[in-house]
Amino acid sequence: MFTGLVETTGSIISLEPRGESARLTVNVGSMASELVDGESVAVNGCCLTVTVKDVAAQTARFDLLMQTLMVTSLGDLKTGSMVNLERAMAMEARFGGHFVQGHVDATVKIRDWSQHGQDHRLEVEIPPEQRGLIIPKGSICLDGISLTAAEVTESTVACWIIPHTFQVTNLHTKKPGGRLNVEFDMLGKYVRELMRR
Repeated sequence: MFTGLVETTGSIISLEPRGESARLTVNVGSMASELVDGESVAVNGCCLTVTVKDVAAQTARFDLLMQTLMVTSLGDLKTGSMVNLERAMAMEARFGGHFVQGHVDATVKIRDWSQHGQDHRLEVEIPPEQRGLIIPKGSICLDGISLTAAEVTESTVACWIIPHTFQVTNLHTKKPGGRLNVEFDMLGKYVRELMRR
């Protein structure tokens, strides 16, 4: 379980295809000294398991399943790409953000990424099968970042990004047309499933 509050960013060292899976190696900086093998880390909002850490090299290695590559944007990563990182939440810590499982529902396309004074407006297109899971002022997780849905239409959601979030996450590397991982609010998904049944 995560909160969507990005702890730090890392950079991709390699993404090696291994048959129908892949091995991802990330420079995680000083976070490497705090990780243990088998621990969960959200990488751009996708819950991955640390398979090997190297404190001296400040790296962590993750094995990606074909399903992960199909559902997320992790397969698009290149050497040097910046990723958002968050360790699983600690029970004794303050709980900010919202409940994030690290289970990516889909990828979304950036329609608008524009600066307005000190802030930025991020608008993404919601896949037809996922529409209705977002409410105005509700929570949405984009690339592992807990954001508030400020403007909701039938097919899009827009979030306003403050300077702090812009600076400490990978959002400043994004461009219109790019893809982001999205996880919709868990409560909305449960309500939808209950209504279907």
